[in-house]
Amino acid sequence: MIKTVQQALFSMGLELPRFIALECKSEEYEMRRYQTTNWVSTSVSGMQYDPALNTGFMRLFRYIQGSNGNQEKIEMTAPVTCLVDPGVGPACEATFTISFLVPEKHQADPPQPADPLVFIENRKQFTAYVRTYGGFSNEQRSREELLKLTECLQRDGLEFVDKPYYTAGYDSPFKLLNRRNEVWLLQKTP
Repeated sequence: MIKTVQQALFSMGLELPRFIALECKSEEYEMRRYQTTNWVSTSVSGMQYDPALNTGFMRLFRYIQGSNGNQEKIEMTAPVTCLVDPGVGPACEATFTISFLVPEKHQADPPQPADPLVFIENRKQFTAYVRTYGGFSNEQRSREELLKLTECLQRDGLEFVDKPYYTAGYDSPFKLLNRRNEVWLLQKTP
């Protein structure tokens, strides 16, 4: 448990998803092809990103602390992703799907969640345009970075899916310096 808490608090030695960096037209973003992987996920409906992210994170943290079919503690991974699927109007609830990467050790057979609101998600291979930024992130900051990414992709004539989109956070709230956050837009497939 001490190792898991250290990883969660200080973001040290965390397993990351594998990807291939693809040739890119700009230094303002990256293009990555992620391989098919399993993630443990939970969905939260709401009007605000930050409370939904906190709720989802705690559900998933309980899963890695042993609230699973094997009652097994599982290593923390990074990033914590949030798939943001905005509602149809400005006063409509969005769906936030928060996810942790299932560690390589459990990829072939992830422990089943004990909480019915938590599920195993098999993400098929996908290509994403990724913009990285530092500091502490929140809903406003991620939207600003998403707008910058969108403008860059439009300028470069690239086709992408604008909704839903992902946010990705690599650090615990206790890490003060050298923080890493990302926004991801998926490449539009023909």
